[in-house]
Amino acid sequence: MAALNLPFSEAVRVGEMLYLSGQIGVLPGTTELVPGGITEETRQTLENVRAVLERHGSGLDRVVKCTIFLADIGEWPRMNEVYVTFFGDKKPARSAVAGSGLALGARVEIDCIAVIVESES
Repeated sequence: MAALNLPFSEAVRVGEMLYLSGQIGVLPGTTELVPGGITEETRQTLENVRAVLERHGSGLDRVVKCTIFLADIGEWPRMNEVYVTFFGDKKPARSAVAGSGLALGARVEIDCIAVIVESES
């Protein structure tokens, strides 16, 4: 994120909690959305979420809450088909809302809250 000079942190740690800024389906290191609509954007968005979590010592298995913003709530079923493949049996709490004007014309944006568990020495 710093390399793109964006005016926010990709994640902020408070104690053992990690708060991610909203992620969209851009190709890593760019501001270019992946082609393919809601399905491919959701997949890339969650890959971006995974990458941020891992950079900060967490992972998808430690996510406790996600908020999903959709440009069109009618795309929820297609977003959800992809979303559920990333979390398996350990599903975080989740909210989904529709809005207009997501960054860069994205169809979906996802922010998450996760736990960071320090490795035991």
